[in-house]
Amino acid sequence: MTLSARNRLQGTIASIETDGLTAEVTIELGDGQHVTSVITANSVDRLELEEGMEASAVIKATEVMIDA
Repeated sequence: MTLSARNRLQGTIASIETDGLTAEVTIELGDGQHVTSVITANSVDRLELEEGMEASAVIKATEVMIDA
């Protein structure tokens, strides 16, 4: 599938914590960095996500804020 989002972070699924209708999926990016997303438990099943598999975190935002 081709997406217009340019921010794609490749990694390995480190954990999937399901709680009712939602699931917290953490992807290990390397060098100790992780990104976590909350998605539906149905999406975890539909995408057949499992710990240890390769996955991408695709980030598309209309706004990015920077604080210093």
